[in-house]
Amino acid sequence: MDGRLTMVYWKGERFWLGKLLERPEVMTQGETLEELEENLRDAYLSMAMDDVPENYQTKEITL
Repeated sequence: MDGRLTMVYWKGERFWLGKLLERPEVMTQGETLEELEENLRDAYLSMAMDDVPENYQTKEITL
């Protein structure tokens, strides 16, 4: 697993809109494609870290 996800995006009336193909519940918008990509990263990390206490630890595992 290399940490890559697929961004699906399109131009709305005012903003670029997008979601993650592998995690369709993660959806956001941005004024530019760069801002959209950053907002998707932030939204994904926020969702992934929901309910994780501040004193968490990490360890890489093999699947």
